[in-house]
Amino acid sequence: MARQRCHPHGPRLLLLLLAAALAGAPPGGLYSPGDPLVLLQVDTLESSVLNSSSAWLVEFYASWCGHCVHFAPTWRALAADIQEWSPAVNLGVLDCADIANQKMCGKFGITGFPTLKFFKAFSKSPEDGMKIFHPGDSIQNLRQSIITNLEMHKETWPPACPPLEPASVEEIHGFFQTNNVTYLALIFETSDSFLGREVTLDMLQYENVAVRRVLSSEEELVKKYGVTAFPSSFLLIKNGTFSRIPVQMEARSFYTHFLRRLPGVTRGPYAPTRAPDMQIKTTPTPRRAADRSKVYMADLESALHYALRVEVARFSVLTGERVRALKDFVAVLAKYFPGRPFVRNFLRSVDRWLRNVRESSIPYSALELVLTNRKEGQAPAVLSNNVTWVGCQGSEPHFRGYPCSLWTLFHLLTVQATRHRRLGTGPLEVLGAMRGYVRSFFGCRECAQHFEGMAAESMDKVRRVDEAALWLWSRHNRVNARLAGTETEDPQFPKLQWPPPELCPPCHGVVNRRHVWDEVAVLRFLKAHFSPANIFLDYTEPERALVVRRSREAKEGAGEWAMGDGEEREEEEEEEERGENGRGEEGEERRPGKPEGAGVGMEVGGSERRGFLGPRKPSIVRMNPKMQELEEDIVDLDSFSELHYKSKALKAAAANKGRRLSKRDTIPLLLADDSHEAFDYAAAWERLRRRGLGSKQLIGALEEDEGDALRRNHWFRMLGVGFSRLDVSLCIILYFLSSMCLLGMYTFFRMRTRHRKGRPGFPTA
Repeated sequence: MARQRCHPHGPRLLLLLLAAALAGAPPGGLYSPGDPLVLLQVDTLESSVLNSSSAWLVEFYASWCGHCVHFAPTWRALAADIQEWSPAVNLGVLDCADIANQKMCGKFGITGFPTLKFFKAFSKSPEDGMKIFHPGDSIQNLRQSIITNLEMHKETWPPACPPLEPASVEEIHGFFQTNNVTYLALIFETSDSFLGREVTLDMLQYENVAVRRVLSSEEELVKKYGVTAFPSSFLLIKNGTFSRIPVQMEARSFYTHFLRRLPGVTRGPYAPTRAPDMQIKTTPTPRRAADRSKVYMADLESALHYALRVEVARFSVLTGERVRALKDFVAVLAKYFPGRPFVRNFLRSVDRWLRNVRESSIPYSALELVLTNRKEGQAPAVLSNNVTWVGCQGSEPHFRGYPCSLWTLFHLLTVQATRHRRLGTGPLEVLGAMRGYVRSFFGCRECAQHFEGMAAESMDKVRRVDEAALWLWSRHNRVNARLAGTETEDPQFPKLQWPPPELCPPCHGVVNRRHVWDEVAVLRFLKAHFSPANIFLDYTEPERALVVRRSREAKEGAGEWAMGDGEEREEEEEEEERGENGRGEEGEERRPGKPEGAGVGMEVGGSERRGFLGPRKPSIVRMNPKMQELEEDIVDLDSFSELHYKSKALKAAAANKGRRLSKRDTIPLLLADDSHEAFDYAAAWERLRRRGLGSKQLIGALEEDEGDALRRNHWFRMLGVGFSRLDVSLCIILYFLSSMCLLGMYTFFRMRTRHRKGRPGFPTA
């Protein structure tokens, strides 16, 4: 009777999968130290993977990525299934969502999650990693991919890995003369079978037994042992006897179970591989109280930071579609994001820079200077680099977080587009920007593909901005329905249809005993829920602290244009005159800002509650002259007080030391002193240099010019304090029009009076 063929997974693997499914994600993250794999960190990745005598397969994941959460049980089951293959091949994981690991993930070329990379033994650099495309959740295909990549070792075969190539007749005949083992297991199989290689690696850590695969094309060996079915296995003993291995099923698990229990077969001295000096950091995050009826600015600003400085940073060079997607995304943010003044200034400065880029590709290193404000040096244009989840905080670190905040951000933008229709360019402006960003940058690639499928299905049917807000709402509910009950669902925040009845009773209705949505009520709810009046500043970093920290970072890290004092600065100026420093002429200048509103669509009634201050003073901002559009910035009054005291300290220090204040020192002076506008240092400096003045003469003349400018503008500032250039221009225009109107009225009545006096019979006094 022919023996029954078994499923390639075998009973053992089914048990592993069942156990992994029941276990789910371990508390505190997707993987834990108890898993049979190596938890890598930024300080252990390169030392463990590169120049290793073992091959490595590393999963680069993001704890917030829904597909990564779904894939984690499979990866743990795979690690448990092949843990006996170490030290020939090791499995590891690295969380790219961890702030400490983000740059390392970029160094290894990770642009999406999850990404599997295979590193052959003795790999020298991160570029040596080969990406493995995992088809679905098939452990069998993943296991076979590992074997295929192991066989790609040609010159540097892993020392601990046994031979995986088919055995020849000559090798089998003289095997016991050249190998000090008691048993040799021969597995006869077809050329496309992986069974023999899997059993060979399963027995890697066991001594006194060897496994070789024999292909069905080896007719001499097939005939000698009377093989009639494939796969089949025979056990050869050193004393010259052989027999068919008695198993119930010709399967991997049965073969390994039989071979490991042979007399004299023992496990070798191999120990599980662990990253050296690995310490798992488990700092608990304090629970932040949140009201689900509110929108939190901390979530929105964290989404901006993560989207622009983390997601986009995974690409060393942005080209083609990614450049267009980034420009559209930032343009929509600059236009509609109802953020705090400094954040809106930040978005506008990034948008300005991107609109002035004409190249088809953008190195991220250049974009990074703008995103970190190191190039423009605008202290009042700041975005926090902290990630703080409030309304989007999950019960565990891998729940909710960034995806939740990104949904919230785009709901907010679609609603803002309905409030400011005249600013928009069409109903697909916000949806198109979201689609481009998700397709080009969103790390969870499977999530991005799902969203792209929904967009391709019906997004082009949207005709009005109100429909755009409803389209995004309905698609978000469709995603919630698809993910409800899966590994990605937070047990404390189930994925329900939103808004629930307790938040919006009129949104729900029943027709013929079936639930229906009242889209008119839903749209009304969306406009109220995502209005600027419903955005709260709980847990956000105060703007004053942002400015102070940004100013300190600029002084410590940049210093690109700062003027020193003494002989060192004179030497730098002489080098500039000779053109030896090679920095080029930045030509940056600072111009006075104007006060502006608290944001697009900010209600006055809600500004005080959310922390926006009323009257604000113009800020002095150093800007790039290449920018064609000048945007005015706002400085928080709290920041003025701190900078004011700093300016006094600088003045006192200059008086005590008997030195002139440098250009770098004048920034806080300009920010603090409301008695003058910014002085155009770049233009004045260039104008004086053309006159052929020396370094010390240049500084003296520059200060004289600055004083003249301050005296000229003194009375204008007293009369126009609190007014912007646009306000003054409008006043002049209105004054001119009113004067012309009065002149016209005077002329009309004067001519009418003369006309009546000249008529015959007109009664005179």
